[in-house]
Amino acid sequence: MTSTTIRTYMAPAAPVSTQQSPWAEQQPLQSRSTVSNLVKTLDPAAQIPYIPEVALPTPPTTATPSIISNSEEHPALAPVADIPVHQLVQQTIAASTGVDIDESAFFAADLSAVYQAVQMWRASPIGPRVEIFYAVKCNPSPAVLHLLSLMGTSFDCASSSEINQVLSLPSAPSGDRIIFANPCKPASFIRTAAQRGVSMMTFDNVDELYKVKRICPNAKLVLRMLTDDSKSLCRLGLKFGAPVDSCPGLLKVARQLGLNVVGVSFHVGSGCKDPMQFADAVWRARKVFDMGKEAGYDFDLLDIGGGFERETFAEMTQVLKDSFDLYFPEDSGVRIIAEPGRFLVSSAFTLATSIIASRRAPKAEASQQAQAATQEDTKSADVMYYINDGVYGSFNCIMFDHQIVHPHPLTISHKLATAAPPYPPPPNVQLEVDLPVQMGYKDVEKVSVWGPTCDSIDCVRQLVDLPKGMDVGDWIGWGEMGAYTLCAASTFNGFDRSPVLWTTGGDTEDARVVRAILDSFAATCLR
Repeated sequence: MTSTTIRTYMAPAAPVSTQQSPWAEQQPLQSRSTVSNLVKTLDPAAQIPYIPEVALPTPPTTATPSIISNSEEHPALAPVADIPVHQLVQQTIAASTGVDIDESAFFAADLSAVYQAVQMWRASPIGPRVEIFYAVKCNPSPAVLHLLSLMGTSFDCASSSEINQVLSLPSAPSGDRIIFANPCKPASFIRTAAQRGVSMMTFDNVDELYKVKRICPNAKLVLRMLTDDSKSLCRLGLKFGAPVDSCPGLLKVARQLGLNVVGVSFHVGSGCKDPMQFADAVWRARKVFDMGKEAGYDFDLLDIGGGFERETFAEMTQVLKDSFDLYFPEDSGVRIIAEPGRFLVSSAFTLATSIIASRRAPKAEASQQAQAATQEDTKSADVMYYINDGVYGSFNCIMFDHQIVHPHPLTISHKLATAAPPYPPPPNVQLEVDLPVQMGYKDVEKVSVWGPTCDSIDCVRQLVDLPKGMDVGDWIGWGEMGAYTLCAASTFNGFDRSPVLWTTGGDTEDARVVRAILDSFAATCLR
């Protein structure tokens, strides 16, 4: 069997001599999860597309796919395979099916999808002007941060730990490529930022100004103003942002303290659905810029935050460009940055879960489920599936990020599914027709999907269509799982976090570019 090259990138803890480079080929890392013991060699010639229902191939006996360990367990970034993500998923499922059934959920992450998202941003109406400061909080996977850093993006950090993580990357950016975008910071975090050379940070209150004056008097401060976020999934304005009419008072205090305020920031909320919220926010920012002028400042930075959604991205970016042309034209000299998170990583991650138990829903329980369902349907579930990840794990995005997740079958009756889900995955909205029906499955049934913990709140979907014939040991896939999933997963009830398998995406132009970016940096380190 022809082996795929596995690239492993290690984050050096100290300067490394040329005799022992961190970029040398490494052995796959071992994780607590059984999935981590799957193969080390992958066959790019195997060509395992979604095919008519046939028995799963016999798993290899000597081998295992490359897999990243949890970053908390080891400083490695990731061993990276060079095959399409669906092939990585299918080979992993095949290798975990046999006498000793592997019941560990896992992510399959495609770095070329991250690259595509960055390129999509740069090709947009605002791309030539608006710099990316990636929101680390969204997905702090070292492999993602490393690639983004190599592509020249900067970073939005919310804590000293995030700052240290970014500055510890093999491709670590300089401190001026980080904005400490947390308006209410512990004093120790400000001290760490100052020590690490991170001087750009946000504020929205007087107390923060006095802390900064005492600890980091040379900071480049950015005033976080309040804006309308009523059309967003997560309304950050409930917690952060100075009302516009309070900004003159804050600027007066900053001026009295001799602090350097360089600009204005806002955030329309995570998962913004209305592009006009950006237009309103830019207009408000112009007012605060004028207030800054009256206070004796000459602002030169506008931070437009995050909240970008793929389904509205084209309209959002055109609205923003028009607003910039009106209020901050290019000849104004104002530097504009943004803090996208989910836009860059959400579609790059697919989660594969296996059914660990199932039962027919008793009539009484089905009635109760229908009453408790979140208006998904007036019908009740016929079957209850229990899977090996849930809302205390990767699906915490349902609770914290208001995400609607869409399942699709990976296997049916322990055979590979017959059709591939649409790409890119559907947006974060309730679908009129569930994915399996869109994929061509006609014989479906209403099911509910539950996580593995003992808590009844651990429900992934109250009601959704899945093909009939699925059983314990079958696998369900979930797209759009790269944002606010891994970062907030817990080990409640003793269930491990789902590990990540990485690929550059196979034989595509984008995948080749990603491999070239990674290999070029590795070659530089070997010199």
